[in-house]
Order: sequence, then structure tokens, then C-alpha cells
Amino acid sequence: MFPALAKYIPYYKNNLKIALPVVLTQVGGGLVALFDNIMVGHLGAVELAAVAFANSVYILGHVFAMGAVMGLTPLVGQAFVQNDTGYVKSLFQNGILYVFLLGVLMSVILLLVYLGFDSMGQVPEVIVLAKPYYLIQILSLLPYLLFCLCKQFLEGLGNTKVAMNITMVSCVVNILLNYLLIYGKMGFPRWGVVGAGIATLIARLLMPLMFFVVLKSSSQFSHYLSLESSTRFGWSYLKKIAIVGLPIGGHMLLECMAFALCSIMVGWLGAVPLAANQIAQNISNLTFMLVVGIGSATTIRVSHRLGEGNFYGLRMAGKASIHLCLLTNSVMALLMILFATYIPRIFTTDVDVITTAAPLIILAGLFQISDGLQTVGVSILRGLTDVRRPVVYAFISYICINLPLGYYLSFVCGLGERGIWIGFIVGLSIAALLYHVRCHRQINKLEKLSCKSI
Repeated sequence: MFPALAKYIPYYKNNLKIALPVVLTQVGGGLVALFDNIMVGHLGAVELAAVAFANSVYILGHVFAMGAVMGLTPLVGQAFVQNDTGYVKSLFQNGILYVFLLGVLMSVILLLVYLGFDSMGQVPEVIVLAKPYYLIQILSLLPYLLFCLCKQFLEGLGNTKVAMNITMVSCVVNILLNYLLIYGKMGFPRWGVVGAGIATLIARLLMPLMFFVVLKSSSQFSHYLSLESSTRFGWSYLKKIAIVGLPIGGHMLLECMAFALCSIMVGWLGAVPLAANQIAQNISNLTFMLVVGIGSATTIRVSHRLGEGNFYGLRMAGKASIHLCLLTNSVMALLMILFATYIPRIFTTDVDVITTAAPLIILAGLFQISDGLQTVGVSILRGLTDVRRPVVYAFISYICINLPLGYYLSFVCGLGERGIWIGFIVGLSIAALLYHVRCHRQINKLEKLSCKSI
């Protein structure tokens, strides 16, 4: 054991204790998406294209709304360690109203987008199947946001296991209902693509219901649901959640848009590069689940230490997350580089796709460190409730640098799909640098302000 790292051991343990359930929650969501694609894919290429198209449009609103709810975690975390139960309760109960307003607004926006489906350049057969599936996805948004609210609330309290358990149950329900409703098994109607949408809707309706049952039946959490004199309602609470949450939603939307637009550019190069790009992104998404868990733990731990005014513990928790990120992502990067020629064979037998995907997986391996560091960096800033500046940094890194550089390298320099991924490496590296410089400055600034107030 390196003596310099020995002092971090308690912080590694505490961070991992929070992070592992989040990782499993992410894996659960990823499995549902994987089984959706596999099961719908057996219906035919048109059906799979319809689901892919509907999801590619819906996901933008979904990601933004999900991020907009994440602002609850650092607010709850800081108040929780200060034993301000009334404020924590008020945040949660006002958060329910916030989610209803957010869900209705995003649903209206997504419905307006739906009106333009026929003019989005898709073949009529795809649009006919995509429309009902997309509408069902919109119906599932509000219950899913209620689940996210409960999840983020309990994460603020330091509990990530309840969300993990509920996600695992909902995954099983979703996959089972997929089998029954897509293919019409055991006497159920054969609804195809619509069946996949309804399965998702039912699973997402169950998620907040299970959460509220857990909260109501638990002596540890039930008092947060009760309406008492200590509970306060008002626009000030909605404003506080929105001030932190909406920039997080904007940041996540920019990141999602960058990947989506890069995929579109790769599509201009042809079907083979697009298929290879999808394989590389799938592998990269798997490794990203690990970092998301570490990032969530970082936000929770930093918000708790900030609430206590413990800046030594705050720094140690942040550095421990950086160490964990470097370790996990270095291992994943090494595996991706070593097995780059073998990984594509899991997805396809097409020789051209395998040959094209291998160098992309190597490049995806090279950006693992930058991707991990930028995720931990922005997670530290979220724990500090410093969420506006990261949106600016994300716009600069992803939109102003990543996309133009990727286009230039790909189409002007002739690097093809590899140029797009080199753009990712540069963009993510710049984002990581900007976030960590900001972290250092903000922590020093907050510590000085804390000392002056003593």
C-alpha cells in the first residue's frame, strides 16, 4: 500500500458504498434498453427503425427533464447534514409540485415536436409505427420524473439502495411485459412496437408507486411525506430547485446533443461507419455507467461535507473520487485497446464493420480518462451547487470545439469516422480541464467565505 494513498482508504470505502448501487441502477436501465432493441428487432427492420427514431427524438426532452430534477440532491444533502428536517421535508414536498409542472411543460414541448414527425425525412412506414410509440413514451415521462424525484431525494440523504432495488424490479417487469405484449404470448394481444411502449409505461408507473410505498412504510422516511407545521410551500422552494436543476438539465442536454450530432455526421459517411460508430458508442456507454456511479457518490459526499463546513473532508472525498475514476477508467481503457479487434465480433459478423469499428474502440479507450475526469469534475461542482458555469464550459467544449473539430478532421482532413472520435478526445479533455480548474477555485473561495463568517 502506498503511504500517500492510505489516508484515502475511508473515503474510497464511503464513496464506493454510495456508488455501487447507482452503477447497478444504471446497468438495469441499460439492460431494459438492450432488451427493447433485441425484442423489437425480431419483429423486423422497420419496427426497430421506428423505435430508434422515436427514442432519438424523445430522449432529448427526457434527458433534460431528468437533469432538471437532479438539482434536488445537493440541496437536500446540505440541509440533511445540518439536521434541518423541516427544510428537507419542504424541499421534497415542493419538489413533487416542481416535477408535475416540469413534466407537463416537457410533455407539451414533446407533443409540439410530434406534430412535425411527417416532415423529418423518415420513410412513411417508420413514421406510422413511431407515432404511437412516441406518444406512449410521453405519457411515461411524468411518472418517471416522480421516480427521479424520489431517487434524487434519497440520494441527498445518502441512500442509493432503494432506487437500485426498485429499478431492478421494474426491469424484470418491463422485460416480462415486453415478451407478453410485443409477441402476444400467454393470451395477451400481439401489439408489436406499441406493446413495447406500453410495457415501458406500466413499468414506469410502478416505479414511483413502489417508491412512495417504501417511503410511507419506513419509519426512517415516512415523516418526509406528512403535512405538518414544519412543512412550507412556496415559489421560493420551486425557484431554488429550478436554479440548481435547470442548468444541470441544460448541461446533460448539450452532452446528449453532441453525441447525437456526431452520430449524424458519421451517418453521412455511410452505413458501415454508422454501424461501427454504434458499436463503439455502446461499449463506451457501458464504461460510462461506472463513472456515473462515482459521480453521483461525489455529488452526495461533497454536498454533505459542504453542509458541515468540513472542507478537508470535502477535498478528500473529491480526490478519492478522482483516484477511483482514474483506476476504473484506466483499466477499461486498457481492455478496450487490447481487445479492440475482438469486441466488434460480439455485435456483428460483417468484416467491414469489424474492421472499421476496431480503431474507433481504441479511440474510445483513449478518451476514457478525459471522460471520467470531466464527469467527476462536474459532479463536484454539482455538490457545491455551482451549476451555471459548467453549462458554459459544456457549450464551449462540446458544441464549439468537439463538433467543428470532428467535422474538420473527418471531412476536410479525410480521417473519416476516426476524425469524429478524435474530436471527442479533444472536447472531453478541454471540458475536464475547465471543470477541475473551476472546482479548485470554487472550493478555495467557499472556504475563505466560511472562515470570514466565523
